[in-house]
Amino acid sequence: MSHFLKEHIQEIITLPDDEFEIIQRCFVKKRFRKRQFLIQEHQPVHEIFLIEKGILKSSFIDNTGKEHILQFAASNWWISDFAAFFRQETSSLAVDCIEDSEVHVISYEDLNTLCAKVPAMEHFFRVKSNFGYVALQQRILSLMSKSAKERYEDFIKQYPGFIDHIPKQLIASYLGVSRETLSRLY
Repeated sequence: MSHFLKEHIQEIITLPDDEFEIIQRCFVKKRFRKRQFLIQEHQPVHEIFLIEKGILKSSFIDNTGKEHILQFAASNWWISDFAAFFRQETSSLAVDCIEDSEVHVISYEDLNTLCAKVPAMEHFFRVKSNFGYVALQQRILSLMSKSAKERYEDFIKQYPGFIDHIPKQLIASYLGVSRETLSRLY
């Protein structure tokens, strides 16, 4: 079994080895190259991704062609178009790699099978979903109530070390500011 996957799950729940074997069979480890898409807009979404290595982003392109970044994700983070995944609809978001990445992938069908066979995994995924919901709420409140400088400071705290790995234009998009405004902030 993947040591990384086991450690990630054990942060929340403890399971016997035979149940970890069931979990391992439900995940596939994949490698993606920088700029490679895991999900493209308007495509069906059948998988969610646990990042072992690398940095990814989820984003959408508005009607004017401007990219809006919803999330960056690195090791130990989950990423997908969760609305499309859980509703089994086409994606409104794209997910792609900012750098070469390794991820553990689970399909919608395997997720449901896993939770049926190992009921404690429902608790695991509920906790992870709750963390994601809290992070999303904090992000929305930040965009609504904080200055660009405060959002930049929050970014540095939330994503330590990312500033050297993510192009400044992408950080500016995430913060909702221009590249020039971002340059003045640091």
